[in-house]
Amino acid sequence: MRTTPRSLPAVLAGVLVLSACGSESVAAWSDGSQQTQGPDSADRRGDPSCGVPSTGTPATSGTSALPGGSEDLEKDGVKITGLGGRSRNCDLSPFSAEFRVTNHETEPFTYTITFAFVSRSGEVLAGAEKTVPAVKPGQTVERTVALDELPPQTSSPVGVRIAKVRSVPADEAPAAAGPCPPSGIRVTLGNGDAAMGLRVVGLHLENCSTRAYHLNGYPQLQLLDEDRKPVTSVEVLHGGGDISTVTGFDDPPRPVTLKPGQSASAGLMWRNTVTVGTPVNLPYVRVNAKTGARPVTVTPELDLGTTGKLGVSPWKKDEVP
Repeated sequence: MRTTPRSLPAVLAGVLVLSACGSESVAAWSDGSQQTQGPDSADRRGDPSCGVPSTGTPATSGTSALPGGSEDLEKDGVKITGLGGRSRNCDLSPFSAEFRVTNHETEPFTYTITFAFVSRSGEVLAGAEKTVPAVKPGQTVERTVALDELPPQTSSPVGVRIAKVRSVPADEAPAAAGPCPPSGIRVTLGNGDAAMGLRVVGLHLENCSTRAYHLNGYPQLQLLDEDRKPVTSVEVLHGGGDISTVTGFDDPPRPVTLKPGQSASAGLMWRNTVTVGTPVNLPYVRVNAKTGARPVTVTPELDLGTTGKLGVSPWKKDEVP
């Protein structure tokens, strides 16, 4: 689980709030209503500031139904179900939230959920991303997301909300680590860069098989909307076209042979310019490394504005330092 600062909207319809010392949890709503939960069951080591006797006896667990109806707490098959948080003065576990994922699809799906940890005023303090792989159809799994630490001088309480849910078929999910996929390659999303409305993000391909892998040309792309439906209104260009001039992006394709352990990269480029019309935002791109290759679905979050264009560069073998 990666924990990274994120810029997320501060206007919250509802958040779950983590109390300073874990004594109670609150679901706070924009209309001012709230509901509390009883103390959690963690041993607070007799710290009086946490409202716990000095005997060190674990507090008893309390339960109450969490209110629903807000997409900040429940979204796209993911629901926050509980809380657990301590201030750093209590010297215990990090701020965390329990959640569950239910797969309503007809095949296994992998879910990547972005959570926002916020102050009472709505300021985003930190973001955390959690991936739940290969949830079977109809299955519900429970997980916990936690922050190792909050920014210095953060005041409590701290709330948590679901910022974004992305889900892809499990057999198309990027595999950055673990056993080599049956295809013999790993295709993942690389680093991105943004300046003056120009976006450039990399595609990374690693040969994790035991034999050579050959490429010659451009990644084959299928753009997908929020519901993972194909979008054909965007023109996919080989090279940068009239989007921008980026060094190496318009180089012609050349044959690439990757020995086991070697890798190659390509790039996606677009602008988020908005003029006349409705802006287009496409979370998903299904990538075939070459004709006949098994697809991998990545989430570059294409904010294409009204440009209607996406550039792709050819595969190039990565140089070994």
